[in-house]
Amino acid sequence: MNVSNADRAKVLLQALPYIKQYAGKTVVIKYGGNAMTSDDLKDAVMEDIVLLSTVGIRVVLVHGGGPEINATLEKLGIEPKFIGGLRYTDRETMDVVEMVLSGKISKRLVQMLTQNGGKAVGLCGLDGGMLRARKIGGERDLGLVGEITDVDTNLIENILDNGTIPVIASIAAGHEAGETYNINADTAAAQIAAALGAEKLVLMTDVRGLLQDKDDENTLIPVVNVSDVSALKRNKVIRGGMIPKIDCCVEAVRRGVKRTHIIDGRIPHSILIEMLTDEGIGTMFL
Repeated sequence: MNVSNADRAKVLLQALPYIKQYAGKTVVIKYGGNAMTSDDLKDAVMEDIVLLSTVGIRVVLVHGGGPEINATLEKLGIEPKFIGGLRYTDRETMDVVEMVLSGKISKRLVQMLTQNGGKAVGLCGLDGGMLRARKIGGERDLGLVGEITDVDTNLIENILDNGTIPVIASIAAGHEAGETYNINADTAAAQIAAALGAEKLVLMTDVRGLLQDKDDENTLIPVVNVSDVSALKRNKVIRGGMIPKIDCCVEAVRRGVKRTHIIDGRIPHSILIEMLTDEGIGTMFL
């Protein structure tokens, strides 16, 4: 596709007000879904993040890695266990989670960001006492799956102040010596965004956003006020796997994050489309 110089200038002029608006502000991006499995989409995400960082936006990247964890468990002859669609994490599985998230995925993302001209450092919630958690209670025992109780942002802030992108794996320390917990990456991103007083939280998913009709992507709801979420749940517009994601968005907004977004990671450069264009993409929660 041939793009004229005039068209390039229009794109830059449209982006400029948003660059000015977000310069010096913190944006937390949760990276996951198909954007983590497709090489082309990986490259597009890394390019987006480096561009945002280059123009002065303080980007924090939080990631999970369910498919990679499952693949490694299978290679080791360990059968992944799920209860009600949620991963059960025993001690053996937790060792694999730590190895894959902190030792493999995080380092690979740092390498890709560096190759695209950025500065990045890989972390997990254990580093600097960043994330503390306790075992999730309730009727279903999920093993070493935790809910975050404390977020210490000092290390993150120091890295951001140095013009570097923190890449954070969703693992947390327990309150007892030697305890570690597997944390849902959406939840970790929301808690970190709230603790940082972030301007935005962006959750990358495998759907367009919140749909009025889950089977019709043309029914995207572009903006939702958090006060309307309960009614949308009652009417079954919000259901299934979208409930925990939207709960994270609502919690983040109520704790001071100005706007949260669910965007489609299958669309190349979806982060830039959301943040630096008039049209935007996905669903925004206010």
